[in-house]
Amino acid sequence: MTDLSFIIHEPADEYHARSRSGEYMSSHLLADFRESPALYRKKVTGKIEESESAAFIMGRAAHCLILEGRNAFDKEYVVSDGPINPRTGESYGSKTKAFAEWAATQDREVVSGKDYNFILKLQTGVWLHPVASELLANGEAEGVIRAEYRDVPCQIRMDWFNPTLGLVDLKTCDSLKWVESDCRRYGYIHQLAFYRSVIRKATGITVPVHIIAVEKNEPFSAGVWKLTDEVLDLAELSNKAALERFRACCTTGVWPTGYEDIRIIDSI
Repeated sequence: MTDLSFIIHEPADEYHARSRSGEYMSSHLLADFRESPALYRKKVTGKIEESESAAFIMGRAAHCLILEGRNAFDKEYVVSDGPINPRTGESYGSKTKAFAEWAATQDREVVSGKDYNFILKLQTGVWLHPVASELLANGEAEGVIRAEYRDVPCQIRMDWFNPTLGLVDLKTCDSLKWVESDCRRYGYIHQLAFYRSVIRKATGITVPVHIIAVEKNEPFSAGVWKLTDEVLDLAELSNKAALERFRACCTTGVWPTGYEDIRIIDSI
């Protein structure tokens, strides 16, 4: 695949705002809908406000450095421990009023020296892995694709798209031995099946899908997993069914919790 004109680039805030408004279905909102249509509805109508956790902010900074490089990182982030307390010669600390006032004057998001060193270890772990480095040797980071899928306007923001090797998603984990269970626990398979479907709608091509995972602790090892067509096809069936229910909710204006009926517990 040489023509990548189907991929667009825009600031992350703009992309996420178009999902949160309900203009486009995203993989995360579809996961919310599968859990509970009522949950989805409250999020897109602003009745549930989501705040960014420190872990999410750290993950976003790590993605930027690992996938886009230092130049792109420096445009979005400044590495600093903040203002120095003249009485101690040390930084005031990120939880102090002095730090908050200083951070408010910065035109970029602040990453501490300690956090930056941590991100560098993640980056090294990924790039030292021979398959991961091959997947990331050619392609585009943070590309956006929009397409009508199952009669629903959908959008995806890919960590990485390699024109030869397909879709690549970067995850951090506590241990590589739990990656397969994390895929199920956190819905990664459904997420990537949704991405694959939207890419297919935009290009007519079913692309390979890989996950790169890197540990968040020593020795910061990385691993690569390829998702089979069979497991992605099963998740795609679930996504299709959810989108059918979504269209029905849009038509009726009824957004159930999904727990209206009695459920049965029949095993221990």
